[in-house]
Amino acid sequence: MSFPKINPTKTKAWDQLTAHFSETKSDKMQDYFANDPNRADRFSIHWNDFYVDYSKNRISETTQSLLLQLAEEVKLKEAISAQFSGVHINETEDRAVGHTALRDFTNMKPEVSETLQKIKGFTQSVIGGTWKGYTGKSIETIVNIGIGGSDLGPDMVCEALRYYHNHLEVRFVSNVDGDHTMESLKGLNPETTLFIIVSKTFTTQETLTNANTIREWFLQSGTSEDIAKHFVAVSTNLEAVSNFGIAPENIFPMWDWVGGRFSLWSAVGLSIACAVGYENFENLLRGAHETDVHFKSAAFEENIPVMLALLSVWYNNFYEAESECIVPYSQYLNKLVAYLQQGIMESNGKGVDRNGDPINYQTGTIVWGSTGTNAQHAFFQLIHQGTKIIPTDFIGFAKSLHGNEDHQNKLMANMIAQTEALLQGTLGTTVETAFKVFTGNRPTNTILIEELTPKSLGSLIAMYEHKLFVQGVVWNIFSYDQWGVELGKKLAKGTLQAIEKEDISHISNTSTQNLIKRLS
Repeated sequence: MSFPKINPTKTKAWDQLTAHFSETKSDKMQDYFANDPNRADRFSIHWNDFYVDYSKNRISETTQSLLLQLAEEVKLKEAISAQFSGVHINETEDRAVGHTALRDFTNMKPEVSETLQKIKGFTQSVIGGTWKGYTGKSIETIVNIGIGGSDLGPDMVCEALRYYHNHLEVRFVSNVDGDHTMESLKGLNPETTLFIIVSKTFTTQETLTNANTIREWFLQSGTSEDIAKHFVAVSTNLEAVSNFGIAPENIFPMWDWVGGRFSLWSAVGLSIACAVGYENFENLLRGAHETDVHFKSAAFEENIPVMLALLSVWYNNFYEAESECIVPYSQYLNKLVAYLQQGIMESNGKGVDRNGDPINYQTGTIVWGSTGTNAQHAFFQLIHQGTKIIPTDFIGFAKSLHGNEDHQNKLMANMIAQTEALLQGTLGTTVETAFKVFTGNRPTNTILIEELTPKSLGSLIAMYEHKLFVQGVVWNIFSYDQWGVELGKKLAKGTLQAIEKEDISHISNTSTQNLIKRLS
């Protein structure tokens, strides 16, 4: 089974969409609703405890039909089958893309099942207090040391599931900025702190620099023999981890068929399991798996990730909207956008297609946003009255976790009102000046979920994972490599040498030379 490599602009559907856009680009969503009282029912999907309303988009039934035809012509069904069948769809690195296998409890790989049992045993001992530090005290604080996918996912989930936290405090150290590292160590007791180093190769500069600095900090109190009681690792480099002082039984595996930005479902999520307990961690995985099943089996017109992705293509490639905004109406999800930025922009920020040809159409969307209602008092002015089209996802939960009805009602009233205002604007009303006019006709999706639980969070994250996959298939790009990350990292080695040795003789660019001189 091969992965399709079809230029979308060469399809019949693309030509038809181009013509359709020219005919309908001035249409108003207000008219769509006025002429069709059943529009909201027909342009929405109800699945499990998710209700996705995409009726407030600049689409008609014809638009939807053509977008679905595009999905067929680029062979999306075949692409989905290839991914779930373990085909090496990450061709530039000759790897399968198997993060969905990490949460498939119906057909789980033996190595995944074994690792989950190891995570379960480890977290139960730490949470239960039977894991002792070098002075015989139980662990009170977990510190995750990683960067990129080894940090953003676990950090986001731990924050999102704060309501479910146990007594352990969990901190994250990622940036090689020494001030960040030292601030993260403030107030920590080395006797009761456990560090999780997450690095597949155990060579990542930022992670290893932080790990060694923290090791030195620990050795001011403990001995090298005590490291085994306070440091564990998630890595494939057993020799380097062992040389660091970590016991072999405290090394958790990683696999090359799991990309970093999709790795929170693996042992990379060890800090999550420590924070909320193994049962909640497993529920997170099970929720993601339910989305996987939905994505694989649902007809495209009833498939949440597929429809969200096709809408994104419609705006990105025909309306030339460059960005998408994501606004969760839950402060628990205040780190979701940063997490999705890596997943989406690192995956689909590509300018060469799967045939190796330069791309002459837009790929990748700029993803940004913040939590509501805070965002309403910040950048919503741009979305409401600016000159740019900014499709926006509104994410809300029908029930609050702490049960404060007054707060919850006001929160949901704001979310729903914002989508209504973006749709209707103030057209047809009397206003004093043009400055107060809202044109409306601004596209939104509303993702309403019953309650924020580990399971529903897992489903939500997986929904966006599959959305970016569909986008990549349509755009004919490889979503699962990230070669664009490598050049800057490579150049940084030479720049570091120049800074440390105060020798810029090998630096040819005068701007770079001057910047390095300023550091002396």
